[in-house]
Amino acid sequence: MTHTMNRYNLFHFLLNACRLRSASSTSATARFIFSLAILFSFAIAAHPQTSPAASQAAPVPNAAPPAKHRTHGPAPRRKPETVLLVGAGDIAGCKNIEGAQATAKLVEQFPGAAVFAAGDVVYERGTAEEFRDCYGPTWGKFKERTRPALGNHEYGVPGAAPYFAYWGDKAGPVGKGYYSYEVGAWHIVVLNTNCKVIGGCDVGSPQEVWLKEDLAQHPNACIIAYGHHALFSSGVFKAHAVHTEVKPLWDDLYAGHADLFFAGHEHSYERFAPQNPEGQLDPQNGITLIVVGTGGRSHEILGPAMANSELRNWDTYGIMKVELSPTSYKWEFIPEAGKTFRDSGSGTCHNAAAAAAAPASAPAKP
Repeated sequence: MTHTMNRYNLFHFLLNACRLRSASSTSATARFIFSLAILFSFAIAAHPQTSPAASQAAPVPNAAPPAKHRTHGPAPRRKPETVLLVGAGDIAGCKNIEGAQATAKLVEQFPGAAVFAAGDVVYERGTAEEFRDCYGPTWGKFKERTRPALGNHEYGVPGAAPYFAYWGDKAGPVGKGYYSYEVGAWHIVVLNTNCKVIGGCDVGSPQEVWLKEDLAQHPNACIIAYGHHALFSSGVFKAHAVHTEVKPLWDDLYAGHADLFFAGHEHSYERFAPQNPEGQLDPQNGITLIVVGTGGRSHEILGPAMANSELRNWDTYGIMKVELSPTSYKWEFIPEAGKTFRDSGSGTCHNAAAAAAAPASAPAKP
């Protein structure tokens, strides 16, 4: 709505009114009306006298867009996530529960870490009672974040039935026991190295076919594998220490550029330099094998060092801790309280360049 009368028109209008009224009224009334006119004229001056069209400000040529619409290059990337994986093999012996209790205290120090158990998680036969009474009170406290592998002692009961009943779907398909999962940006492969029990580990065996398919579905991944039996070990009795039957599985892992392999079976610690499945030193593409059968069951002395064996110990319980970044890793052996033996190292994953740019893939079904 517009104002058709400004303060000056109103002023003259009221003044004339006062002159006419002054002829028939007192001078006091005239002065009152005159004062009122002046005040009312200033009130009108204070009120904005603009039309609706004029109230809309004209756009300024070449004006910058509002700040919220401005862009200043790509959004900053989030800091790469680092996650932890801890574990060991050969863990809870009901006749020597103190060892498992000592290593369980180490695992407790890393409440957010994923946990691996590299076989023979409970002794002597892997019965339901042993899981309940010996594994449960120690490493069983971490059951919900643990992914186990089958050892030979789990087959003390046919089909390792109590093992599969205890772990449920965390142990892979019943009767197979091999599977894979993800920890952070890393692909983790769990093998059943009891080859005779599951139809062999040769090329074309069910597990080998599955492994090859699983790795093919993760061509750009950084890879860790673990299982109970090692391809290489300096154990005193070679029939117990060295398991050539798993070599076809190692061939597939090597072809898939796996970085680390954790094993147990020998109740000791031994780390090998990166090597190929033939046992030849290969710093660029080799797999670093670490036997970490130090979960608490017992100690076993090692024999003469095999080729490429870099460090060994057989009197210390402890766990392996691995820090996994998207394209690199750091590992450390952490000893039980009161012991001083330690080992540590780091590396860049073989598939680092590809892993940095690749989307995640789903694991193959066993």
